[in-house]
Amino acid sequence: MKILITGANGQLGRELQYQLRGDCFEVIGCDLPELDVSRLDEFCGLVTANRPNVIINCAAYTNVDKCETDGDTAYAVNAIGARNAAMAANDVGAKLIHLSTDYVFNGAGSTSQREWDIPSPCGVYGFTKLMGERYAQTFCKRVFVVRTAWLYGYHGRNFVKAILSAARRGAPLKVVNDQIGNPTNAADLASHLIKLAHTEGYGVYHCVNGGECSWYDFAREFLSLSGLDYSITPCGTEEFPRPAKRPAYSSLDNMMLRLTIGDGMRHWKDAIADYMSRYNKCTGEFES
Repeated sequence: MKILITGANGQLGRELQYQLRGDCFEVIGCDLPELDVSRLDEFCGLVTANRPNVIINCAAYTNVDKCETDGDTAYAVNAIGARNAAMAANDVGAKLIHLSTDYVFNGAGSTSQREWDIPSPCGVYGFTKLMGERYAQTFCKRVFVVRTAWLYGYHGRNFVKAILSAARRGAPLKVVNDQIGNPTNAADLASHLIKLAHTEGYGVYHCVNGGECSWYDFAREFLSLSGLDYSITPCGTEEFPRPAKRPAYSSLDNMMLRLTIGDGMRHWKDAIADYMSRYNKCTGEFES
């Protein structure tokens, strides 16, 4: 199976390449500057030249606050980039796995969102990702739209590494306790994307680790596992005004996974415990 990964230098893209190593797969990893996903000619040219069986579109403009002031770039990458991926995949008969987000929901509810729930974003990032979903489904016949949330991995920057870095420096820190979601290990997400790539079960999927918590609860859990003597202070979102509104409750339910390949996404506490078992508190590094 030949798999083309966009956004290959990000934490999910690098995890996918790690898990796909070996003789069974031929992996083509693409990222800036060799591929600008917002350029249809570049995308189609690359795909036509390589003719992959599967395209996994991890490329995204994920700076939520900058999206509010740079909507053109956000739309070019998150929406037009998804359209280009879909058109290129459809041209060569490839499957497309397009990554999306819990931010397509506004967070006003109190029960986990299922795939049938109607999206209603509360910011530019969410709107551009929602348009990307719609373009992907419109322009490709063989498409999986996979929404995930609160992603952390061994490669690249993320919330876990930021908090652990602050703890190692002894810096005082407050973490919001009124935003609820699903911390998701990139390794678990990657393994499920690979499973989906072997199927014909196209559609919209939620793919997050089980259970839900606040950012504060999540941070307190992995700090307790780190061996670092450090405490954080809970606070409300109103204490940290940001350009972009965040969903207060964006928990996702993996209904489609349960009914198709099986929801093998472990509880978030088990996932972060596995992650932290590889954390070296002396060097602040991870082994993958």
